[in-house]
Amino acid sequence: MEKFVYLFKEGAALDMPLNKKKELLGGKGANLAEMTGIGLPVPQGFTVSTEACTKYYEDGAKISDELKAEILGKLKELEEITGRNFGDPNNPLLVSVRSGARESMPGMMDTVLNLGLSDAVAKQFAADTKNERFVYDSYRRFIQMYADVVRGFPKSAFEHQFDAIKEAKGYEFDTDLTAEDLKEVVEVYKKEFAKLDPAGFPQDPIEQLLGAVGAVFGSWNNDRAITYRRLNDIPGSWGTAVNVQQMVYGNRSDMSGTGVAFTRNPATGENVLYGEYLMNAQGEDVVAGIRTPNPIATLADTMPDCYEQFQKICDILEEHYKDMQDMEFTIEDGKLFMLQTRNGKRTAQAALRIAVEMVDEGMIDKDQALLMVDPKALDQLLHPNFDDAAYKAAKAVATGLAASPGAATGMVYFTAEDVMEASENGVQDMILVRNETSPEDIEGMNLAHGILTVRGGMTSHAAVVARGMGTCCVSGCGVLKVSEADKTLTLPNGQVLTEGDWISLNGSTGEVFAEKIKTVAPEIGGDFATFMEWADAARTLKVRTNADTPRDAKQAREFGAEGIGLCRTEHMFFDEERIFNFRRMITAETVEAREEALSKILPYQRSDFEALYRTMGKYGVTIRFLDPPLHEFLPHTDEEIAPLAESLGMTFEALKERVDSLKEFNPMMGHRGCRLAVTYPEIAAMQTRAVIEAAINVSKETGTMITPEIMIPLVGEVKELAFVKKTVVAVADEIIAASGLDMDYKVGTMIEIPRAALTADKIAEEAEFFSFGTNDLTQMTFGFSRDDAGKFLTDYYSNNIYEHDPFATIDVDGVGQLVKIAVEKGKATRPDIKLGICGEHGGDPKTVEFCHNVGLTYVSCSPFRVPLARLAAAQAAVKAKK
Repeated sequence: MEKFVYLFKEGAALDMPLNKKKELLGGKGANLAEMTGIGLPVPQGFTVSTEACTKYYEDGAKISDELKAEILGKLKELEEITGRNFGDPNNPLLVSVRSGARESMPGMMDTVLNLGLSDAVAKQFAADTKNERFVYDSYRRFIQMYADVVRGFPKSAFEHQFDAIKEAKGYEFDTDLTAEDLKEVVEVYKKEFAKLDPAGFPQDPIEQLLGAVGAVFGSWNNDRAITYRRLNDIPGSWGTAVNVQQMVYGNRSDMSGTGVAFTRNPATGENVLYGEYLMNAQGEDVVAGIRTPNPIATLADTMPDCYEQFQKICDILEEHYKDMQDMEFTIEDGKLFMLQTRNGKRTAQAALRIAVEMVDEGMIDKDQALLMVDPKALDQLLHPNFDDAAYKAAKAVATGLAASPGAATGMVYFTAEDVMEASENGVQDMILVRNETSPEDIEGMNLAHGILTVRGGMTSHAAVVARGMGTCCVSGCGVLKVSEADKTLTLPNGQVLTEGDWISLNGSTGEVFAEKIKTVAPEIGGDFATFMEWADAARTLKVRTNADTPRDAKQAREFGAEGIGLCRTEHMFFDEERIFNFRRMITAETVEAREEALSKILPYQRSDFEALYRTMGKYGVTIRFLDPPLHEFLPHTDEEIAPLAESLGMTFEALKERVDSLKEFNPMMGHRGCRLAVTYPEIAAMQTRAVIEAAINVSKETGTMITPEIMIPLVGEVKELAFVKKTVVAVADEIIAASGLDMDYKVGTMIEIPRAALTADKIAEEAEFFSFGTNDLTQMTFGFSRDDAGKFLTDYYSNNIYEHDPFATIDVDGVGQLVKIAVEKGKATRPDIKLGICGEHGGDPKTVEFCHNVGLTYVSCSPFRVPLARLAAAQAAVKAKK
């Protein structure tokens, strides 16, 4: 019989590496098993595996009789371990039911605490503990959680009742409620539950348990979990485990408490214990931000023995996992329990510092350090900070907690939905302002440039999620008043801000400004430089950049780019004067008129190429010949057509008719790329002249011989390439011969049409290099437009058809197979062929790893993604060694 449920001690005994345990037991279950195995104080329990989650969905989102029997069997064993009985009023076993995917997904799935309480259990439990307040506080929390998580009833229905009782009794804090008050809350909650389900709140603990397990499995496919998986490249096929664990109570007495802590500072990386706790509270109070917690260091004064024990446990865990740990703990009547540990989420600055310092400490080697940092996290280092002068001139109106570093300036929006709507309407600079965030806000948080909350600590939902996203965040700014209903933000000075007003946040200091502050690009050094040196030493894949201007090329070189993998020459014409002459060229009706227009364009092209060559120095520059979808460049208005007609010596009507004749039904698959050069060879001749003359000029100027790389786009048939290459070679050879230089040059092509991939052996007879244009290759393989796919891809994500945007991460099974075929065929014909990728995929870590594994020479990406690609390439090389 297949095994689906494991006691923590059984998980500890499994003979498999930790990553395999996580696949089976989920991250939380595997780590609870690990802590049990090394003798830490862990409340015992069992894990329902990720394989059980798969079976749950295979069985039509139902818990099978076999799985039910196995769960109840492990429950009996847990009763024996704890000496308590589930559902027995005289000696009750109460449990928590928590999700646990193999990768941490904080707040995305569901949790139920205090499960097993009923009217009879609560009454006797209160008598036995002589603490009615604790028991009925736990019971009211359980009813509300069960209603929300298991039954899907609105939380607001219960919150309004709770707030009404507090208000009627004149209480400010939850802790003001007496035992009798909480009994009243429980009765009110049960009545509210009965309004929504006439059967009432379930008193059978087995019904409660199976309902909660099913709800956690079900939460794997809730909207926020699907969004989080897509944003973090987590496959939907993994599923989640469920952990059923004996409850320990931080709200049992004034000698009880609960907290969240990190073995190192997750914002800075400093090697100091960092975290927060609350006395007489449950874990949800800390992470929900309902109460502002105390710094962990003060626990040394409050409960010195527990603090000393906790410090020792932190050292044990960091040594065991070889990484900074994020831990949840509870103290029950003076006794410390560890509820969870996991590798902690951290800022990019912290990640680099932790990795470098752990190598210096001898805890890990450089290869391990390279694998500790998420390449996407480096984006955090490359985003704006405040301009010094503007920052000094600004005056903060409030200060909260510095939850996630960086600077953000933008317009205020009060709900995630409003942020999403503003983004759809073209607004770019947005700050999400909330009393506290919740997992439902995930999409709005992802779009916002900054997040500001009134409540919550450094480990609240807003803080943890913002740090993971690299988004600036100020939390716990209690001096502000937010009315989400009225959409107002009231400052301490009485000023009221409304939707659309500008504010700025300093996530490194916690400052809030009621104004727009100029931002500047960040400076990089220190740990970043050391870490990237390790990455460069480890990787074999080269990293180039996509750059069309000297400014972009310079930025990319500063970030470590080893050349230009894609210069899109059509992007050089958006200047007003240049586009005018470009339009003259594409609308000309005769060769003579076209050549005259091209003569005006030639100096622009040559000058731009010279600037790129100077910037890149010894590194290669691949220049793609014109590939404009004509609809992007044609004149659209009468005001644009009239002067163009005059310059071409045509009537307005004749030119308008010419423009209409050039319009295409599907321009992305129309008269573009090499097809233009086949119809108008003079275009290829002009561009060849510009490339070669620029290379000659800069070679003579600098003394460094340049090898121009000319790339012919959109080839699908080798004869197309041969036709255009003939023009290129004739012009290039003539110019080089006249220059007196012994200059080499390369002619290659983009592989962006499926037919090109399938016939790559033939194309390699003419092409000296391939560059995979995966934007178009993806578009043509899937058969949908990259400009329009966003209109329906969200439906594909929500229905688990696609797990990620195929234009963001390469589709290994389809597009990837075409790349593999082209690589193999190309090398068979030309063993020394240079192979690169220049679509947006070149800056995606998973795609970079794929490129390493299939044997590409380089990846090329936008300038600000160059460090990301360098690290991803290093990680691919390290993984390949294992």
